Amino acid sequence: MAAIHITDIEAAINYWRHRTPASAEGLGLAPEVQALGEVYALMVYGHTTEIDEDSLPPAAMAAWQSWYDTTPDTPCIAICSTSQGDDLCKGCGRTFDEVQFWLSFTPAEKRGVWRRITLEHSAWRFNRYAERAAEGVTTPGAASSKGV
Repeated sequence: MAAIHITDIEAAINYWRHRTPASAEGLGLAPEVQALGEVYALMVYGHTTEIDEDSLPPAAMAAWQSWYDTTPDTPCIAICSTSQGDDLCKGCGRTFDEVQFWLSFTPAEKRGVWRRITLEHSAWRFNRYAERAAEGVTTPGAASSKGV
């Protein structure tokens, strides 16, 4: 059972706040915001930063899942050093096992990996190389990421 971090709950709330306007009187919340907001409030009140995905009420889980579906699935940037024997991929920051079993992970497990690699901020996907790769530009002497 994987846990969902409070920052993902916040991101989902903000997604729904921008997607679904409040009532005409400005008094009501969108159902998704209300469902996620209740979870968020309980987490803040309980001084907890994670909630088990199985503990989310169905409406909150549905709202979170809809937000999750708008996020990138994999951190891969098509430069996988685990295929060359590294335990930790230099390109995306995932471990060999995380790369190997990615498709079997639940959304919450995937978001947990995303959170870890984002906090570590050491993978190539987080430096200037990621911007160049997205633009299709390579530096002299650097290998192209296409077809890797």
